Amino acid sequence: MKNVTNLNQFRKTKARADRKARADENAVKFGRTKAQKDLEKARADKARRDLDGKERE
Repeated sequence: MKNVTNLNQFRKTKARADRKARADENAVKFGRTKAQKDLEKARADKARRDLDGKERE
């Protein structure tokens, strides 16, 4: 006798795997490294400080 397969569980597992695969593709396509994020944040902070300095003059 074969094992009984729960089709609902099978469907959910397959959907979960599909979502994970799509997320991995998007991470490669749109993702940025931590260094890139840190550099962008540092540039934004410097721009804000420079702008604040101009307002006070």
